[in-house]
Amino acid sequence: MSDLAATEDLDSRLEKHRTELTGYCYRMLGSAFEAEDAVQDTMVRAWKSFEKFEGRSSLRSWLYRIATNVCLDMLTAGNRRARPMDLTAATPVARAQLTALPENVWLEPVPDGRVLPSVADPAERAVSRETIRLAFVAALQHLPPKQRAVLILREVLAWKASEVAELLDTTVASVNSALQRARATIAESEPAATDTADPLDEEQKELLERYVTAFEGYDMKALTALLHDDAKFTMPPYDLWLQGHDDITGFMLTIGAGCRGSRLLPTVANGTPAFAHYKPAESGDGFTPWALQVIEIEDGRIVTMHCFLDTERWFPLFGLPARLEKA
Repeated sequence: MSDLAATEDLDSRLEKHRTELTGYCYRMLGSAFEAEDAVQDTMVRAWKSFEKFEGRSSLRSWLYRIATNVCLDMLTAGNRRARPMDLTAATPVARAQLTALPENVWLEPVPDGRVLPSVADPAERAVSRETIRLAFVAALQHLPPKQRAVLILREVLAWKASEVAELLDTTVASVNSALQRARATIAESEPAATDTADPLDEEQKELLERYVTAFEGYDMKALTALLHDDAKFTMPPYDLWLQGHDDITGFMLTIGAGCRGSRLLPTVANGTPAFAHYKPAESGDGFTPWALQVIEIEDGRIVTMHCFLDTERWFPLFGLPARLEKA
């Protein structure tokens, strides 16, 4: 095989693992962009040191070892990403203030296609989607980095304890101990089981159609009927979050009133339904990006609306239009 052919073959072999590695790094880091950086670093390190790869483990296992080390290095600063409700108590709408915090504070959304490899097994697919939900990734952020890696490798990716021990250069007993501690920590903040979009059933589709109609029509009575009594509303990078449909609709009719007349474009993020939210352009010509809404559904009603406002980052990542024209 020529040098060029060998290079192309190695590139192809490495590239096959990019999506699943990005999913792993996203769960570790809580950031779509940091996950992609970590995977790119992993690929570069693997390419440069491939001659040292002795084949004692599979190429996949070797790449996970490199990716784990990259993530652990990135997590040494001790920063953990969070949702607004992980940092403060809910704020009544009457006292609502918009205080922005730095980007690296926030847990970030991610497009499904970047982190969910195609798998035939429905059970494996369900676990993959369930474990990229914002609530689950937020719970992972409470774990020390090595416990986080152990939990993901053992319970999400179904690695054997012996395989994880080899990857982390430790013992099976140490891995089992770390897993036990990680499970106990996760149990203290058990993430709610919200519905995933794999695919949506007819009831979920109808709920989301009603949501679009209510939101675009700015019909607060209709919107209230779709929300859980204790529904939550967040707007990173602002630390404000609201709870209860009265405060949510109250906010939308006051501080958020500029969203009247908006348009929603469906997409998917973190295994759940999402919408690209476009506000009427100030010029009166069409609609401009305002937020990426990640919608969480539980028991047939909307339980959380996460509205990520940094559209200059999110819309290109999700492949969303830079503007919408008037119909």
